[in-house]
Amino acid sequence: MNMIRKDWTEIKTNDSWAIFKIMSEFVEGYERMAKIGPCISVFGSARTKENNKYYHLATEVSEKLSKAGYGVITGGGPGVMEAGNKGAQLGGGKSVGLNIDLPFEQNHNPYIDPEHNLEFDYFFVRKVVFVKYSQGFVVLPGGFGTMDEMFEALTLIQTKKINKRPVVLIGTEYWSGLFQWVEKVMLGHENNISEKDLELYKIVDTADEAVKYIEDFYKDHELSPNF
Repeated sequence: MNMIRKDWTEIKTNDSWAIFKIMSEFVEGYERMAKIGPCISVFGSARTKENNKYYHLATEVSEKLSKAGYGVITGGGPGVMEAGNKGAQLGGGKSVGLNIDLPFEQNHNPYIDPEHNLEFDYFFVRKVVFVKYSQGFVVLPGGFGTMDEMFEALTLIQTKKINKRPVVLIGTEYWSGLFQWVEKVMLGHENNISEKDLELYKIVDTADEAVKYIEDFYKDHELSPNF
């Protein structure tokens, strides 16, 4: 045990200096995003192909959101993210990409407005910016990253760390199994959430339903920033 402690204390890190790089990412992200106006974040897989129905749904919902006056924020990569930015430009809205440096999958897509293309090294900084500057969240099928982003938003809304925002999931066939488990096990067996938490999200199958859910939400809630 003493040897382990001795070796550990001799390890040199750059942790303290990394704080300044983290701060710089926050500052740049905040300054650039605060000027954009109301936006909806669109989450989904980087691996979704252009011929996939969810690619088309992401394009359609983003175009409709843009025409409704919202900017669209994505993770800036391929797949659903590309579709979201493409739809934003088709709708004449602001197309924002929050890119992350990854060893695979991630290269910024060509549909991001050049002035709204942000680069991040830290996932947690990127997630803060996603949530802080979004007035709602549209979630299409994806993997661990999509789940991480979705549950981050739901947790912050549930705990009232951010103002209530609409969270709408597109694709009953994809999401129903997960949220049946949430209802039957997380709520039903263990009471790890409350019944009211089931109202924090909505599962739909069409772009029109998703946009309507967001627009209906803002008939009863003030459209205001999270900051």
